[in-house]
Amino acid sequence: MPSTDARSSLDVRAARNLATTTKTRPQMQAITSRWLLRMLPWVDVRGGTYRVNRRLTHRVGRGRVGVAQHGADDVRIIPETLAELPLLRGFADAEVLSAIAATFTPREVQAGEVVVEAGAPITDTYVIAHARLERLATGPYGAQQALGVIADGEQFGDEAVGKEDPRWAYTVRAATAGTILVSPLAELQRIAGSSPALRAQVERYQVVLRRPVNRRGEAAVDIAAGHVGEPVINGTFVDYDLHPREYPLSVAQTILRVHTRVADLYNEPMNQLEEQLRLTIHEIREREEWELLNNREFGLLHNADYGQRISTWSGPPTPDDLDDLISMRRKTRLLLAHPKAIAAFFRECNRRGLVPGSTEVNGHEIPAWRGIPIFPCGKIPISVLHTTSIVAMRTGEDDQGVVGLYQTGIPEEYEPGLNVRFMGIDPQAMMSYLVSAYCSAAILVPDAIGILENVDIAAPRS
Repeated sequence: MPSTDARSSLDVRAARNLATTTKTRPQMQAITSRWLLRMLPWVDVRGGTYRVNRRLTHRVGRGRVGVAQHGADDVRIIPETLAELPLLRGFADAEVLSAIAATFTPREVQAGEVVVEAGAPITDTYVIAHARLERLATGPYGAQQALGVIADGEQFGDEAVGKEDPRWAYTVRAATAGTILVSPLAELQRIAGSSPALRAQVERYQVVLRRPVNRRGEAAVDIAAGHVGEPVINGTFVDYDLHPREYPLSVAQTILRVHTRVADLYNEPMNQLEEQLRLTIHEIREREEWELLNNREFGLLHNADYGQRISTWSGPPTPDDLDDLISMRRKTRLLLAHPKAIAAFFRECNRRGLVPGSTEVNGHEIPAWRGIPIFPCGKIPISVLHTTSIVAMRTGEDDQGVVGLYQTGIPEEYEPGLNVRFMGIDPQAMMSYLVSAYCSAAILVPDAIGILENVDIAAPRS
């Protein structure tokens, strides 16, 4: 350590004690771009609940059947999830559902194996436990055509119930090795023979199939067109769903605590309470976006219609996959993907010699495909198998799209839909503030959102 007598000027460390440092506001790594919150049109829900009225739909939706694996050779149907089949929608007899689930037996398939052949009689119903299967058909000129890919939890064959001499309209071939579960249709008929409740359920389903519907499964409107002369024109009306879905606003809350000594003595040059609130609100907004995607009650990933979900053709996200996803709806406004999924898509474009475009959004240059911006969102989950999803959306009430829900003008509002309420000072001289944000999301019609599932983001070895 040099002697102070040897210095000819003030030491830097000493000078710093008398200087005012230039400092930043508190920084936070967890802040993201939150494009979903920024791009959703927000509807002010004055009553705290948003009701989505739709036309009456006769076509019964198809869900995913759950499969439990208790060991390498012990794969079973979860009985209550059989109610996701159109035939059993709304059926709640647990004993009968367990009996039906017990009729499914596991079967191993190998890549390239033909599971069912087009034109053959339909004698079984199938549930995919873990595999990727391709649906194939012969085109009008004799060439083989790919109709789509089906994967875990999906099923086929149950649509033959109640039909005379049903036959497969397509071939199903295994694209990967895996496990499927098979149940003979004769077993379902046997159980129905001993269960009046199941017989009644099948009869109701057959009545629904005979009702006239439009191409979206909604109750048909009788319209005369192309006629001449003076025929009698039938009257009609547009029927509504008697049980529309309602979306109550969800809440994200935390209690912020600040000691009075800190608030009293250390507010220069930055207000400690304001900085604490700023970072807390960032965390709440991050959680809001996570909830909008992943909440099981209203999250977009869980509430998208299963008819609007497709799997990738080969694993990684290719331009063909995104084209299929976009073509499923009109006016796709945006694509939402994990940054790693966007990188995987760019790799596939590079392999084909394609250059994705870009578009300007609010002053930011965003990558785009077919002119549709692809926004990064790290809150879309990645599975342990390195697969994720890509979301396509149409947005806004006017376009029957996806909307965000909040309420403005709430007591002690700090930001739209968020308030900060003083809760008092406790005996430890700690001030408490309740920070609350209210939000939700609603899908106005099923095709407003689509999901590309089973997107493989693992980079191939060179």
